[in-house]
Amino acid sequence: MPSQQTDQLIQLVRSMTKAEKRSFRLYVNRDNNAHDKLFMQLFDYIDSGKKYNESDLLKKIPQIKRAQLSNIKANLLKQILSNIRHLHKQDYSDISIRELLDYARILQTKGMTQSSLDMLEKAKKIAENSHETLLLYHILDEERKIETQYITGSSTTKAIELSDESVRLLKRVGLRDKLSNLSIMLYGMYLKYGYVRGKKDFEVLKDYFYAHLPEVKAHKLGFYEKIYYYQSLVWYYHMIQDFLNYYKFSQKWVDSFELTPHMKQEDPVLYFKGLHNALNALYMANKRDKFLLSYDKFVELENDQLTEAQHLNFKLFRYIHLLNKIFLTGNYDQGVKEIEEVSSLLMSGKHHWDVNREMVFQYKLACVYFGADDFNNAIGHLNKIINSPIGGLREDIQCFARILTLISHYELGNDFFLSYQIKTVFRFLNKMDDLQAVQREMLGFLRKTPMMTRKDLKSEFMKLRARLVKYQQDPYERRPFLYLDIISWLDSKIQNRRIQEIIREKLAVKSRSH
Repeated sequence: MPSQQTDQLIQLVRSMTKAEKRSFRLYVNRDNNAHDKLFMQLFDYIDSGKKYNESDLLKKIPQIKRAQLSNIKANLLKQILSNIRHLHKQDYSDISIRELLDYARILQTKGMTQSSLDMLEKAKKIAENSHETLLLYHILDEERKIETQYITGSSTTKAIELSDESVRLLKRVGLRDKLSNLSIMLYGMYLKYGYVRGKKDFEVLKDYFYAHLPEVKAHKLGFYEKIYYYQSLVWYYHMIQDFLNYYKFSQKWVDSFELTPHMKQEDPVLYFKGLHNALNALYMANKRDKFLLSYDKFVELENDQLTEAQHLNFKLFRYIHLLNKIFLTGNYDQGVKEIEEVSSLLMSGKHHWDVNREMVFQYKLACVYFGADDFNNAIGHLNKIINSPIGGLREDIQCFARILTLISHYELGNDFFLSYQIKTVFRFLNKMDDLQAVQREMLGFLRKTPMMTRKDLKSEFMKLRARLVKYQQDPYERRPFLYLDIISWLDSKIQNRRIQEIIREKLAVKSRSH
């Protein structure tokens, strides 16, 4: 077995819960000779918690020969998956449906046609209840095979029913395909580019979106078709920074689950993701009180019934909004203590999050340290983004990570390093064709700071602030302010106060005005 597959086997064994391990041992012990099974001895070795070492394994279990190890690993993987599938089949409707389909096929091969049709009817009810359109079509196809190949005693009416149902399901499958494709394409565009950078970007995105959005009436859609429809709208409005509509369709996504409560158990991660986007929209729109209330409700959803993968996704969203809560409250000193768990998990590499998520976390963690005046730790997290081996991902965050690094080096008085870094950042931004007005102003200012005297600095900060304020409401130039509160940083320099004091003061004023 190649090393990648070996790693997958080790990860699978170590991800098993106590209940799963107990069930697996009972399954293997059913004929009372588990120890004689070499794959079980391999399981015990991996489960021991020691670092996996093939030479040590072969020494401790001499019955296992190197030539047969690959087959033993493959057998162990198959046995574990088979047992876990059986253990959790009631938790996943699609597994139950496929099992019933298998049973129906076996019954048919035994000539038990009516029993096979009864089994398919059971599968159909589960599929309809869990909105498994593709599996519904599979069930229909099996019914059709039976009706065309065997005499079942059904009338012409049944044939017409099957034909009509086939047309209806294919129409749903086609619509679901279009909506899910649009949703994933928009999400892919967001991962690459982030928010629209100007009118040209906006027009390109708008043309693409409306050219691929099918004409539908949301209330007539099936559950998943509705979710994909709302997802597409969510990604679109998020990218164009229309946070009101971003929240509106995120909430409709969540409402679809609230109106079909059993789907929260069927697909909890998709439900969490809807809640995550609704929270993110409130954060982006600066609706602090509503955000804090919704965040507290979200945290309460964590429970022991979640699988490991579901729990990891829940933690992912909880950590994102823990960071957003820090930004909305401006309590960075306390925030530094609260983010220790997130930071440790990132360093451990045991989070199983994609590169985009990891990049977002690194940037947000850097912003917390920056707000707490811990510029060295901020630079440490920003460097993980800048030195990422994967290029072309989240160019927006890559850009602002470099600008925040420059500001952090300025705060630390690293003038020589700053001069060198400015040239590197200019080259990077020019290559990306992403040099906007706010970025040009910031880079121009940082470029000349080494030549400024202390008495000149305050007036230069004031001039820069005056130039930047006008961009805050510009729909295309306000993007930098979503990543870093540059105005508050300038105010802190002008007033010679900590940035978090300035931010908290502004947040208090906003709260009173609402």
